[in-house]
Order: sequence, then C-alpha cells, then structure tokens
Amino acid sequence: MGKTERRGYSPAWRRFAIVVLRPLLFGLLKRDWRGRGNVPREGGLIIAANHISEADPLALAHFVYESGRFPVYLAKSTLFEVPLLRQVLRGTGQIPVYRDRADAALALRDAEAALRRGECLMFYPEGSCTRDPDLWPMTGQTGAARMALKTGAKVVPVASWGAHELLPYKKGEATGLRGTLRRGFHPLPRKTMKVTAGPPVDLSRYEGRPLTKATLRAATDDIMRAIADLVGELRGEAPPAELYDHHKVLAERRRAQGLADQGGIEEGIGEGAEGGVPGGTVESDTREGA
Repeated sequence: MGKTERRGYSPAWRRFAIVVLRPLLFGLLKRDWRGRGNVPREGGLIIAANHISEADPLALAHFVYESGRFPVYLAKSTLFEVPLLRQVLRGTGQIPVYRDRADAALALRDAEAALRRGECLMFYPEGSCTRDPDLWPMTGQTGAARMALKTGAKVVPVASWGAHELLPYKKGEATGLRGTLRRGFHPLPRKTMKVTAGPPVDLSRYEGRPLTKATLRAATDDIMRAIADLVGELRGEAPPAELYDHHKVLAERRRAQGLADQGGIEEGIGEGAEGGVPGGTVESDTREGA
C-alpha cells in the first residue's frame, strides 16, 4: 500500500491491466497508427485528443502504451464506485473527477502532482464526445492548457478515427455523418482504429504570462486546432475553419426558444383581447446534445 501512495500507482496493477487489455484490443481492432515517435518517452506529458466515441479511450490508451508510455486518465468518480473496476483504476493510478466544485479541485491537484512525477496524462479537452454532426472536434475547455502552462509539461496532440463505427456515441442530433451511424456495439467486421500523434504544440509564447482567461483560451484554441488538423489528415478532408461550439449552439437555441415563447404569449394576449384564451408556451428542449 505504501508504494501505491508514494508513486500514485501499483506496478502490479499496471502489469495486470496490460496482460488483460492488450490481447483484447489487438483482437478487437485493426490498427493504422502513425506518429508514435512524436510521443516523448520520459517526463510529464499531456496527450490531448479528440473524442468521438465511448470506445476511443481504450483504443487511445493502447496507442499510447505501444508508444512507450502508460496512460493516466482523469475518470468520472462514479467509475471508482464499481467493484473490481475501482481497484483497477486506483491501482493503475487513474485520477477520479468529482462533480462537486470543491472535490473537483482535488482532481486538478492530483493531475498536477502526477505530471510533476513524470506521468502521461490523457486529456479530452472537449469535455465529452463531440456533438458536431460530422464528428469534427468541438471547441475545448482550458484544463489541459492550464496544466501545461503551470507545470511546463509538453502537450502532444493526438487524433483518432474509427471508434465511432465500433460504438457510436448515443447523444447528439442524428444529422450529418452522425445520422448515418447505427446505434449499438458493432465489433464485426473488425474496425480499423486510425490514430496519429503530432509534434508537441508550441505554447512558448504563453510562458511567463499570468494564467488569465484570455491566455488559457488562446492556448486551448492552439491545441484544438492542432488536433483538428490531425483529424483532417486521417479523414482526408479539411477541418472546418471554425470549430463547433456546443455551448454557443445551446445558448442560441435557448434564445430562439425564448423569442418563440414571447411571441406565443403576445399572440395569446391578442387573442384574449378578442375574447379568446391566451396561448400556451412552447416547452424548451433542454436535452443534452439536442
């Protein structure tokens, strides 16, 4: 137990995870891997990747392990409540992330400590699987940039493509490329997982600056642009000039819905003046990914 506390992980649990998962992933997916030489084998490292499926964390972990690093994820705290899985996650040094704001700060503290120990941390800057109808990366959250600028860790952009055919993400609008995918798990025929790693993102122009909102946003945009360009290489297409902003889309829909509600109320008042009944309001669509 002492070793686990000092190192943040147990070597025995890491060996166990490798023995179990490596053959499974070799059998489940074909591989088209590129750029493994861009993954430094030593020192604190941030892997920043796009997120298109709930299946891509394992496939990405496989790529990173075969590139010479053991991946450490910031995982939902609820996963640490599952028997056996809890032991595996804690034993291999994965970091729980809690919904409570105070407890969430502990995850950032643990992530910083892991980077300073020389660990390889896996970040999905988008925060969730992409809601872009054509599965391009979304705008990113600033956690990866903050950790990189605070610790000096390199950020290696990584793009993956193919996991969406194995297990399409269940949320989001069924339009664009997403609308052509069949929901559910589809292991056969074997899917090809394309993964490529680019050179570390150059964040030198932000070094020494205060970690203001503007600085973190600019650094995050640089990271997401590097990821999007790599996704474009895998797809053989040019990425969109402006990345999908899910929060902006939801805000615009709420604004439009509010105007529609206001119009309904005004129309109802007019009908009431004519002796009718005021019209009802339209329910807002607040479903995630709508």
